[in-house]
Amino acid sequence: MYRILTLLFILFIACTPQTSNPEVESWESQAQNITIIRDDFGVPHIYGKTDADAVFGLLYAQCEDDFRRVERNFTWAIGRLAETEGEDQLYSDLRARLFMTEEEAKATYDSAPDWLKELCEAWADGINYYLHTHPEVEPKVIKKYEPWMTMYFTEGSIGGDIERVSTRKISAFYEGKEVAQGDELVNKEGYALLEEPRGSNGFAISGNLTESGNAMLLINPHTSFYFRGEVHVVSEEGLNAYGAVTWGQFFVYQGFNENTGWMHTSTGTDIIDEFQETIIEKEDGLYYQYGEEERAVEVKEVTLSYKDGDEMKEKTFPIYRTHHGPITHESDGKWTATALMWKPVDALTQSYTRTKKKNLEEFHEMMNIRTNSSNNTVFADSEGNIAYYHGNFIPKRDVQFDYSQPVDGSNPATNWQGLHELDETIIVTNPSNGWIQNCNSTPFTAAAEHSPKKEDYPYYMASFPENFRGVNAIRLLSEVEDLSLDGLIELGYNSYLPAFEKVIPGLVEAYDALGDESLSEEIELLRGWDLRTNVESKPMSLAHFYGWYLLDEVDIPELSDLEDLNYCGTQLPKEERLRIFRLALDEMKDRYGTTIIPWGEINRFQRLSGDIDATFDDSQESIPVGYTTAIWGHLAAYGMRGNHDVNKIYGTRGNSFVAAVEFGDKVKAKTILAGGQSSDPNSPHFDDQAEMYANGEFKEAAYYRADVEARAEETYKPGKR
Repeated sequence: MYRILTLLFILFIACTPQTSNPEVESWESQAQNITIIRDDFGVPHIYGKTDADAVFGLLYAQCEDDFRRVERNFTWAIGRLAETEGEDQLYSDLRARLFMTEEEAKATYDSAPDWLKELCEAWADGINYYLHTHPEVEPKVIKKYEPWMTMYFTEGSIGGDIERVSTRKISAFYEGKEVAQGDELVNKEGYALLEEPRGSNGFAISGNLTESGNAMLLINPHTSFYFRGEVHVVSEEGLNAYGAVTWGQFFVYQGFNENTGWMHTSTGTDIIDEFQETIIEKEDGLYYQYGEEERAVEVKEVTLSYKDGDEMKEKTFPIYRTHHGPITHESDGKWTATALMWKPVDALTQSYTRTKKKNLEEFHEMMNIRTNSSNNTVFADSEGNIAYYHGNFIPKRDVQFDYSQPVDGSNPATNWQGLHELDETIIVTNPSNGWIQNCNSTPFTAAAEHSPKKEDYPYYMASFPENFRGVNAIRLLSEVEDLSLDGLIELGYNSYLPAFEKVIPGLVEAYDALGDESLSEEIELLRGWDLRTNVESKPMSLAHFYGWYLLDEVDIPELSDLEDLNYCGTQLPKEERLRIFRLALDEMKDRYGTTIIPWGEINRFQRLSGDIDATFDDSQESIPVGYTTAIWGHLAAYGMRGNHDVNKIYGTRGNSFVAAVEFGDKVKAKTILAGGQSSDPNSPHFDDQAEMYANGEFKEAAYYRADVEARAEETYKPGKR
């Protein structure tokens, strides 16, 4: 009887019309056009029939590897971070909406060309299909992703243009308060006195200097660890890009295809300006002076939600804008507007189409879009070309004004006068020395004696000074010949530290002149040091803490770090050199109980969880690392940011994704990723690259389909893993 009833029930269900979901059916249908192959390091190789298919698969795979970072990046970008992280993030959210409201984002998306809309739709569908097939993953804020959201996050820099706009100043303006001061750097409670700087290295090498006769490119971004994943995305419409993707975006940000490679470094070009507005209050509203005109201030209103304990609250803000940009703060008692590049459709177009260019000519044409605002670009291609673009989006200005300070917005002469044409900007193409470098340093040493000349350009095109990484790169590249791919990696990991060339002799000189037997053991170690870093080096530990205290104790505002440290080694009074050295030794004794300790016992790699905000534990297992901070001129940067209640140094920033690429008849590449591809501690790819990373050992990048399949660990379609 039971069997008969069961059969009748099954028959009833089979004959009952089932409710279909056209959206899910569409996702499932598109997923059939996509194949994801995970190689032996978990790197996803996504193959789609169309570019939109590839984008769908790319976002699906990203969510598999680190959904929380995908989620946070866009929760931040669209201005909804306070809904999950509380009122402290309210002014980050307001900042996003000052530049573009949700309604404006939707309208901007509607104005995009159809091909770009299709990619944006595939972007949203890939994330939404992941959430549909992973019901155990509960989104914190955004329950459904919409194509217009891509308009808020259009290039993959860490700390993009908008993050240079101070949320403290926005808060002060919109709350009517004094500007709050930032947290002071602390000592002895967390490693915050010497924070790893932002930056990157890019090297392009001509075939004249390589063993194979082919051009090479070193892709060496210095970001916070795990900010980008390693991916390979391919379509039958000409897409075949490999490299680093910023979580949540649908284009390879730093990488290569079969014929071209591109590496971005943070630029010193002035791309953001502040305009002090003269506000006039009238009965019918607010106006601002612009020459002889009185123009109406654009006024909007935005309501933001924020988490307060277990409750969700709302706060409504006005938004004020002039033609210069939104009012972000007051300076000298005047409302001040911030002007920056905000062209979402053009910026997304440039970011995506960059990945499909076949040679320098096509790449140069793409750069003419001029929305790659916060970056320099180092380039190489299979035709043997190498090139460097210093900045890209560069407003024309009247050089009589100092745009490093707020300017008078009521004076039309201060207004931006359009953009510089691409060929007016600082560009280096195929210099006869055969190499190009940028390490967030001046472009005027990018190609040694064949570099551009400073006097040929407006002052606002280049503000970064020379740094020790640049000095190191120039020294190494000037000696290059018959370079192999492994040789390029070795060059990028060179252990020499030029920051101590004057600092250490200056300290030894002070000791010899003044004497202090209590310092003799440490001084003798430093006297014999070759200025190289490695895990066994004891003088490296001493030099690091001494340099740290020098920068903290001797802060001369008009000097760069390079100039400051060279001053300390040559002009700082000898008594001061020894006094500061004693402070450094006291710090080491306090932390480690000794001053004679190998660098690898202090400097460690540790990944305990996949949390976005990393925590560290001196009692837990970790790996010794011989690299050091970029401040000392070490090309393979490794350092710590933030306050952590630990004594050892655990890397949070520096070398993250690194690739060495050689172009020719076929592209060859080797890569490494900090830790591993997955954020899941239970995945074998959570930390399977950690030892390799610490040792500077790279893996072969599987680029061609046969190579990918030979190393396939798993092959599946989205939703079918």
